Amino acid sequence: MLDFPNAKINLGLRVTEKRPDGFHNLESCFYPVQWCDALEILPAEEEKFTMSGLPVPGNPDTNLCLKAYRLLQQDHQLPPVHMHLHKVIPMGAGLGGGSSDAAFVLKQLNTLFELKLNPDVLENYARRLGSDCAFFIRNKPVVAVEKGDVFTPAELDLSGYSCVVVYPGIHITTAEAYANIVPRKPESSIEACLKQDISQWKEVLKNDFEASLFPNYPELPAIMEQLYGAGAAYASMTGSGSAVYGLFKGDAPADLLFPDHYLVWKGLL
Repeated sequence: MLDFPNAKINLGLRVTEKRPDGFHNLESCFYPVQWCDALEILPAEEEKFTMSGLPVPGNPDTNLCLKAYRLLQQDHQLPPVHMHLHKVIPMGAGLGGGSSDAAFVLKQLNTLFELKLNPDVLENYARRLGSDCAFFIRNKPVVAVEKGDVFTPAELDLSGYSCVVVYPGIHITTAEAYANIVPRKPESSIEACLKQDISQWKEVLKNDFEASLFPNYPELPAIMEQLYGAGAAYASMTGSGSAVYGLFKGDAPADLLFPDHYLVWKGLL
């Protein structure tokens, strides 16, 4: 069974408070984009996990895809499988690629072995794997709060807009991203900001990580300014970085060029 786990972008991201468990509460709108990995799962005689595409650091035995399989296996009699992941979405970019891969493993196993688990149950499994994972079960625009795993459907339709996502090859760890963050309660909600015309989003829809990371990585604000200069209606960093995206009414400019070592995705929303 073959599927294509996709990335997401954050439309605004507020870090609202530090939690007693050491995590942070946040508020953001998650929106799916079709920058995709490829994931194939087949029944096999023994458990096997292989990868191709972009190199994934760390021990493959600790990959979230395997963790997702083993988590579901604890409660269900799953036979061995061969999983192959072809990695296209860059890591450390704020695009949620690893979380998406894990969520799609849960969904594929549910279909492949006819487990008949509903989306609520799959979301609860996904929450045990990582804060972003649960979003990719339903994979529809949401306003996310708490650790980024409690959702309200977002009344937002960006069809007719194209998106350009630019990853400059800067890997930002979660620890680095949060090092200079000062949690604060926003004056207005993400929902209220999203109801304004997209031409106003630049002023009201902010990613809190930009203020702490942009001084250390001048490439990031430079990308954002290039996107605005090319006519983007809105541009922002996604997640805790380092990918930056721009939203364009209609097709994105064909002459929008970046250094060769940058990874760039363009597509319709």
